[in-house]
Amino acid sequence: MDPYGNPFAPGAGSRPPELAGRDAILQAAKISCGRAIKGRAARSIMLLGLRGTGKTVLLSEIGRIAEAEGFLVSRVEAPEETNLAGLLYPEMRKVSRSLSGVEAAKRHASRALGGLRNFASVFNIEVAGVNIGVEPPPEPGLAESGDMQHDLPDLFDQIGRAAQAANKGWVLLIDEVQYLSQQDLSALIVALHRISQDGRPIVFIGAGLPQVARLAGEAKSYAERLFNYPAVGALDEEAAAKAIEKPILDEEASISNAALAAIFDVTKGYPFFLQELASFSWNNALGPEINERDVQESYTETISSLDNGFFRVRLDRLTKAEVGFVKAMATLGDGPYQVADIARAMNRTQKSIGPARASIIYKGMIYSTDHGYLDFTVPLFADFIRRKHISED
Repeated sequence: MDPYGNPFAPGAGSRPPELAGRDAILQAAKISCGRAIKGRAARSIMLLGLRGTGKTVLLSEIGRIAEAEGFLVSRVEAPEETNLAGLLYPEMRKVSRSLSGVEAAKRHASRALGGLRNFASVFNIEVAGVNIGVEPPPEPGLAESGDMQHDLPDLFDQIGRAAQAANKGWVLLIDEVQYLSQQDLSALIVALHRISQDGRPIVFIGAGLPQVARLAGEAKSYAERLFNYPAVGALDEEAAAKAIEKPILDEEASISNAALAAIFDVTKGYPFFLQELASFSWNNALGPEINERDVQESYTETISSLDNGFFRVRLDRLTKAEVGFVKAMATLGDGPYQVADIARAMNRTQKSIGPARASIIYKGMIYSTDHGYLDFTVPLFADFIRRKHISED
């Protein structure tokens, strides 16, 4: 079939042609935004899921929905060892500048911009390419303490007041929340709690690995009441079939029920893997219908692509000792894995494997599913380890 007409998009954060099975999450985000702009209580949302489940895609889609509703939207990704002050400063400044153009909001927006000058100074933020001469002067007493838990809530409050005066809202989207330090996550939660209490039209949508719920709770105990935590996991068989079949039908082709079942069986319904296998199946099929044999013949090519890309780039971030740790996990079958069992598989004590465990968690490769248990953050990663590494030993 024509590869130029291939509708599938197996890329990092690429929007699939059919965003199936996520309607409830998108509707919840839309309702939160709608309530916030009316000054009503609106819970922020923290999307939790493994790698390849489509969290980034959902953030982008929520951003598009919010923009269509007239919201100002800021989208950032938290890299490892990130600094929240430096991450948020340019977004807060951009939003404040936009609101300063609305006469009714000018006073609060001007105060926010003055506070941001203080904020940039106390947190040593590089302000490249900004003509400070056209900015309002520093605002005495606003966001100048150097304590994020005091300064960030004050800035959010001023931006929220400006947005309220302008009859607008601000949606802040942050991806990879697990990389925020506990101090920064705590400051963000305090700021969101403040604007929620005061009814400011600001909504936060975050996305991260499953451990984010625990990290948020450790940062501030009331975080469990501040956020909704929808799980972004594998699609069920009905949603997976819709995600694959509808784009094919839109291209005036078809796929057999047996082929749909085969794709679901192999991928377990994980969105990225669905897109990958469906894409190869499209390219390899003679057409106009993709059949079960096309899927089976595309499986090897799909696995090779995943092994050399999606899985490999993650394994390559680990040290030799850390690779030994994840190999020991994979020898035990599929997770979750008891830490005591991992230690036994490595012929080590639990205490001695602690540093490797902590480092791999920090790198976002594994997470604690419960006290004393671990699992991979990458779906089907244990299969990859067994296929490519244990079998080669």
